[in-house]
Amino acid sequence: MVSVTSGRLSPIVTGLVYCSVIEICQKFHATSRAREWTSALIGWCAGQPDIVAFTGRCLIHRAEILILDGHWDEAGREASVASIRLQQGPSKHHAGPAFYQKGEVFRLRGQWDEADAAYRAASRLGFDPQPGLALMRLQQGHEQPALSAIRRALQSVDDIPGKLRLLPAAVEITLAVGSADDAWELCETLRDCARQYSADAVRAAAAEATARVLIHAGRAAEALAHIRRAVEILWDLRAPYHLARMRVLTARACLATGDTEAAQTELDEAIRLFRELGARPDEAVAGKLRAIMTATGSEVLTLRQTQVLRLIASGLTNPEIAGELGLSQRTVDRHVSDILTRLNVRTRAAATAFAVEHGLIGMGVSG
Repeated sequence: MVSVTSGRLSPIVTGLVYCSVIEICQKFHATSRAREWTSALIGWCAGQPDIVAFTGRCLIHRAEILILDGHWDEAGREASVASIRLQQGPSKHHAGPAFYQKGEVFRLRGQWDEADAAYRAASRLGFDPQPGLALMRLQQGHEQPALSAIRRALQSVDDIPGKLRLLPAAVEITLAVGSADDAWELCETLRDCARQYSADAVRAAAAEATARVLIHAGRAAEALAHIRRAVEILWDLRAPYHLARMRVLTARACLATGDTEAAQTELDEAIRLFRELGARPDEAVAGKLRAIMTATGSEVLTLRQTQVLRLIASGLTNPEIAGELGLSQRTVDRHVSDILTRLNVRTRAAATAFAVEHGLIGMGVSG
């Protein structure tokens, strides 16, 4: 870095070195090093106003770091300026990643129309707007399109950086929509990447994905160690949004293990952080879970209701559940009605989906 920052090289060579190093850091999620080089690049670009290509790409990298840091207003401004500058140059397609970063800011805030427009602009310029677009579709409740999109994106890449970009979202979406076994397989691939590339962000993503799969499988106690590992890394990376999401994951694990007081504390802090960031979709999800806990006197479901819900999830009818548990059908009917009321959903399928997503019951996976 000394040779680059000291001004010993020509401006063109200096710009190429900066961009090459930062792109490698970003591809392999070496976040701390990327932040260091991006800071140096910002200072260098300030003295090179005529080199539009470098300053535009510089702003894209800065926007990525600012999103991670939770400075979303500034990230959106930098990405907007980058998209304008790069479209003025001879290689307009370089503006694709700038539009993608704009889309990410809008998505995190729940501004779906604006995010959709930004992702479409990125796509028109040849940049695949994944995994952001698939995650947005999942947040909007368009589950099958989300799953199809992330699967298509994964099939289209055969390099490690491409997989690292997609795998964390693929695990999350597949758990929510697809097969738990498929999600575990994706998680194993991500864990292999973490063993091969020891970058902190990759290890954090692998730990988080492992925790999600374990909670989904009803192994919340095991998940807590992986959550703790991810949180330690994310504190060092200064990533407030990801830390808030880990608090929700911690709350789900605590709920599943019966520690409702800890779950309430984690959810309260997550909601506060999401509100500060302006992450309205995540705040709404955490708020819904917190409201259910409040309305039910801390326990979301009783032990018997959890048993009934597990049998609902396995496809049994009320008479079959009654036979399985040795209860009258009227008692089972009442339990099902109470479950729907407590979870604030209308259908048995919605109750199952919500309970699995929030760790109230687990759906088994192999491994």
